[in-house]
Amino acid sequence: MGANYGASEGEASCMPMDWGTLIPLWFLIGQDEAGPNVVIVTPSREIPLQSLVRFGRVVAETAEFSGRKIAFVASVDQGHAHEAKGPYGFHLASAKYDEEVRNAVLKNDLAPLLSLPPQFIEDAKPDSLWQLAMLQGILEHTEMVGRLLSYQVPTYFGLLCAVYLPKKNV
Repeated sequence: MGANYGASEGEASCMPMDWGTLIPLWFLIGQDEAGPNVVIVTPSREIPLQSLVRFGRVVAETAEFSGRKIAFVASVDQGHAHEAKGPYGFHLASAKYDEEVRNAVLKNDLAPLLSLPPQFIEDAKPDSLWQLAMLQGILEHTEMVGRLLSYQVPTYFGLLCAVYLPKKNV
């Protein structure tokens, strides 16, 4: 599987999907190639968090305007410095970052994550902050209730799974 980019055809037009894309798609649509329309967004870490929040709001507004059922999946790992033998080494900030995210989900308030100090983020080595910023924009537009499903540290990185449903459906 791949995502089209760069050119409309040929070798330069297909970028292989990574596990952050493939795994959620596998669980959402399996091998059904005639499944739902999918838009893949991978935000750059160079984009300011507030711009990603605004992007999330636009996603929510567009979804509302479409009248269709829309799922937004933020598939990313948490801190990547949980193990000294891991590729990023060990830093206490990884566990602290993961706890900040876990608490934000439990409090149903992701906004405080947007104010974490840049050096703390660098030390924690998360992948999730930029997608969580987009999710925050969606939550600012559409009132939802989050529920933490699980949190694990199976190896050098943390994994958190949560679901957000519109308040009217809870």
